[in-house]
Amino acid sequence: MTRVKDRTLLGAGLIGTAIVALCCFTPVLVVLAGVVGLAAIVGYLDYVLLPALLFFVGLTAYAMWRRQRR
Repeated sequence: MTRVKDRTLLGAGLIGTAIVALCCFTPVLVVLAGVVGLAAIVGYLDYVLLPALLFFVGLTAYAMWRRQRR
């Protein structure tokens, strides 16, 4: 049971990190916000994306640590 939980935790961390990194380092989210008319929030994206990136990197590191410990 914990092996599945470890795999799920690692998958969520990796996928979340990839998505947030894609939005932080490329203008994907800025273009999408402009297309749907939410360009006013572009200035506030750093306040959300950078902590989210740190969270998902930490989650991935924690999942890798649990996997190594086993």
